[in-house]
Amino acid sequence: MFDNPVAIWKEMAPFFVTPNQYKGEPGSYRSPLIFYDGRPVKTAKDWQQRRKEILGQWNKMMGEWPPLLKDQEMRFVDTVRKEGYTQFRISFKWLPNEETEGYLLVPDGKGKKPAVITVFYEPETAAGLGTSERTRNKADFAYQLVKRGFVTLSIGTTKATEANTYSLYYPNIEHAQVQPLSMLGCAAANAWYVLSKVRDVDSSKIGIMGLSFGGKWAMFASCLFEKFACAVWSDAGIVFDETRGDVNYWEPWYLGYYPKPWRKRGMITKENPAYGLYPKLVKEGYDLHELHALMAPRPFLVSGGSEDTESRWVPLNHSLAVNRLLGYTDRVAMTNDRAEHLPTPLSNERAYLFFDYFLKYKGKDKGAAAKH
Repeated sequence: MFDNPVAIWKEMAPFFVTPNQYKGEPGSYRSPLIFYDGRPVKTAKDWQQRRKEILGQWNKMMGEWPPLLKDQEMRFVDTVRKEGYTQFRISFKWLPNEETEGYLLVPDGKGKKPAVITVFYEPETAAGLGTSERTRNKADFAYQLVKRGFVTLSIGTTKATEANTYSLYYPNIEHAQVQPLSMLGCAAANAWYVLSKVRDVDSSKIGIMGLSFGGKWAMFASCLFEKFACAVWSDAGIVFDETRGDVNYWEPWYLGYYPKPWRKRGMITKENPAYGLYPKLVKEGYDLHELHALMAPRPFLVSGGSEDTESRWVPLNHSLAVNRLLGYTDRVAMTNDRAEHLPTPLSNERAYLFFDYFLKYKGKDKGAAAKH
């Protein structure tokens, strides 16, 4: 593990560089730097108006969040002392009408610390308590990060996963008023507020990370809620792609909600079409690169695998363009060091270095971190 920002930046810098074959390539994606009425975005002030337009339009299409729960504090259920940190099982309201349980991991030592929220199908995997052989030692993000000095909060949709509905439905699954993937973002925003009140946490340095389903969740949360300082999206499938079965935003628990009975899970076919908002988004030319642009100038890393290959630099070029307009470089990164969907020790180490750099060191020194 690197212990200074200069060494970390030397290791990570290549992943902030677009490969030559994709450099400057906009693809078929509509530029975020053009208002919906066709006017160009020319200045940082223009961008603030355009950012508001994008956020407003997507929230209008997906459904507006209920008021965020800014004043609650988490309830501590039990405490387990571990080597180098303390594990707390906690509960809090992540929706106005629903409480959840998760794990707060706090490293030893005094003073305010950076923090990361991890999101998945259930909270145990990220906390290092998972039982699945498939993900146990590959997605234990909260556990690995607490050992590096981060406070971590691991949350997940345990009950919905057990019911094969996976997501969050507000006010209920029969009559959801917000697309479920957006509602997961709302739950993560409420988690941000409750974590920010923990004594050991520096609330200006809270990131978010997730894999696959959790990667989609982390992406929507960080893009739609600007208090997240940075984010890692691990092989989420960062834009619409109907050739990839795991980039399945059309499913009812993501952006294709409609009341049950639901379509048969799987690829879109003539016999098994998509319903709800998703086909409307595609028909009208919307794609998730517009949401990526809302991150600017906050940094994010795409930890790519089978669903996010190097070609995803094409949509990421649009976030690079927004950051350039705002006067920022080195805010958009992607690693492509694995061919499979699940993380490897190397891909995870680079994700953790990203958090080390941007949450621990950035702005504290006069070297590499101060320049980016």
